Amino acid sequence: MHACVLSIEIHIPESGSLKAKRMVIRHLLDGARSRFHVAAAEVEFQDQWQHTRLGFAAVSGQPTQVTEVLDKVERFVWSHPEIAVLSSERQWLETDG
Repeated sequence: MHACVLSIEIHIPESGSLKAKRMVIRHLLDGARSRFHVAAAEVEFQDQWQHTRLGFAAVSGQPTQVTEVLDKVERFVWSHPEIAVLSSERQWLETDG
């Protein structure tokens, strides 16, 4: 089993409230879940209007499949002009078999 977590920190410059931020985040998370079948959540900075960190996770029997899926998720997030990606990082999870 191969599992990886993608963490993306984003800035939403036009957001003037938590409600506005949630609309953008909901689109990103729901879009990633439905298009790429990954687990997705806002994982940090929930109380800040213009800043957040999103987490995405994928699991597969093949590491190349996990990499391809998370590459697509990352491109999907980057494709939204209303946000600025501040950082992106991947962490592979160790498994014993």
